[in-house]
Amino acid sequence: MDQRSSPGPAPCWVPASGHALRHVGVHFDAVRVIGSAGDDVTYELMQFTDFRAGPIVRSGVGDRSTYFLLPPQSAAAYRWPIGARLIGRDLRCDAFVGIPALGGRTWPLDWRSRPTGEAPFVEVKLLHEVAVALLTG
Repeated sequence: MDQRSSPGPAPCWVPASGHALRHVGVHFDAVRVIGSAGDDVTYELMQFTDFRAGPIVRSGVGDRSTYFLLPPQSAAAYRWPIGARLIGRDLRCDAFVGIPALGGRTWPLDWRSRPTGEAPFVEVKLLHEVAVALLTG
């Protein structure tokens, strides 16, 4: 078995059960895409990466946001299109993203793609390219 694509131990920021809020900018950066546009971006990333896109979390309530988790302090280098919002630490406020456990009951959060040894984060340049292509239409 290819160890790089096997789940292996969960990253330290993934809770053992249920779900937990994690401080953005500490373990990861996040980009949020709301509603069906998040599903579209996820689909394209999954197709392009042979279903190994890195960590993508979706909320099942409210606006049904999708969160793409990127390496820490990597997302601010890009200008995100309307519809993709960088969620990060800045001087005005702290931001948190809900992270589900890898198994068990995690509603209202679920994984669309999990972190692996091969893809511990979504590749920021690829996400940016897909977001620009799909959201600026």
